[in-house]
Amino acid sequence: FNLKGNRHKSDRAGYYWAAPGLCFLSGIYQHINSYAGSRACDSRTLMICKILLKAITAGTLLWLSSLTHAAPPMATVNYVDLERFMGDWFVIANIPTALEKGAHNPLESYKLDKNGTIATTFSFNAGSFDGEEKVYHPRGFIKDKTTNARWGMQFIWPIKADYRVVYLDEDYQFTIIGRKARDYVWVMARSLDISEEKYQELIDFVVSLGYPADKIERAPHNNAELAPHQSTD
Repeated sequence: FNLKGNRHKSDRAGYYWAAPGLCFLSGIYQHINSYAGSRACDSRTLMICKILLKAITAGTLLWLSSLTHAAPPMATVNYVDLERFMGDWFVIANIPTALEKGAHNPLESYKLDKNGTIATTFSFNAGSFDGEEKVYHPRGFIKDKTTNARWGMQFIWPIKADYRVVYLDEDYQFTIIGRKARDYVWVMARSLDISEEKYQELIDFVVSLGYPADKIERAPHNNAELAPHQSTD
């Protein structure tokens, strides 16, 4: 990697930590994978191991992507009222990570904890509407407390992936979560009752940020409204 140029010091520091960080994560991955294949691993433990492996993979890909893309700045919204932003959001379109490819009925839910972090629940049916329900619990950390619009999303310690609120309407009914690397994006709404005109407006905004239009996928949903997800402490 070229560490010269106009990169921020924190970006350069990321490169120095990349190699030891990957070695550490690789060790954890191999240990879990080895245990999952042993005879001592029962079905319930095997399921937990698989979830951990996917979380490690997703978190690592997000982190590496943020290090390897020399992208121009991506502005966030001026301010996010965290109390109003909490609750359920339907993912209506995205450029999916490896973790969520083929996701049906994707739903993101936020809960503001007393320590100021965001307890997040991401759920979906894998592969089809009748597919196995997958549930993940990453945690959001507010990076910019002036705007509350730039977070670090942690699937597994110590990786906090770039997560930016780049669009939010006045009524807190529609939002877009972007990343400076312009690799993944999530278009979300409080309700699935959205007009084609509004949907296209949101997609046009995503494209205006520098995302490739042909990579944006509309998320499949088969329920007019899903029951609110139960928050977990």
